[in-house]
Parts: sequence; C-alpha cells; structure tokens
Amino acid sequence: MLINLTNHPSALWDTTQLAAAQQQFGNVFDLPFPDVDPAGDEQYISDLADLYLDKILSLTQDAQATVHLMGEMTFTVALLNRLRTHNIPCIASTTQRIVETLPNGDKKVTFQFNKFRHYE
Repeated sequence: MLINLTNHPSALWDTTQLAAAQQQFGNVFDLPFPDVDPAGDEQYISDLADLYLDKILSLTQDAQATVHLMGEMTFTVALLNRLRTHNIPCIASTTQRIVETLPNGDKKVTFQFNKFRHYE
C-alpha cells in the first residue's frame, strides 16, 4: 500500500504516475497533507508530526506500507524521522519541470512525472 501524504490527490495524478504507484506499491490511499501554520514553532511541528505518525500507524496495522511524503519541509523532515524509527519507507516523486513562455510573457509551468525515489 502507498499512503499518499501530499497536496496532490492520486485521483489527479497523470496515468503514468498512478500506474507506477499501483505497480510498485499496490493500492494508493490518500491522506491529505496538513495545512501547516507558518507561524507555528518547533513544538507545533513536533506535535503535528506526532499526530500524523499516529494516523499512519493506524493505517498500517495489518499492511506493509510506504509513504509518499512531500510538502512543507520542516514537517516533512520531522515526520520522515519518526517514520524511519518505525521502519516505514518514504518516497518522493521526481518530475521534469517544463516551462513554456506564452506570447504575453507569462510562463506556463507543468511537471511531468518521472519516478518515485526513496529518501536516503
């Protein structure tokens, strides 16, 4: 099972990313990424990471799971460290950034999925 803890629900992924996730991990379960308060201090981040660790542990009681973890960096690192203590692997998705300059000078940026990469 892949727990998708990002701001991008799997229902909105392109078919290449969804197929790769299903092939490598089986079912995909979306756990929405929290709205991290930018004014929060380190204790706030620690408490939020503890809360999400508990949520993930409750989802993984009977199944081997990998967490697709991407978002606000201090929360991501705090949760990543906690998940590692429980031997729960975490991955990030890698993308190709494609920039198109429009006739009016605006830029249109799209991201094309490449692969999943484990955090080291």
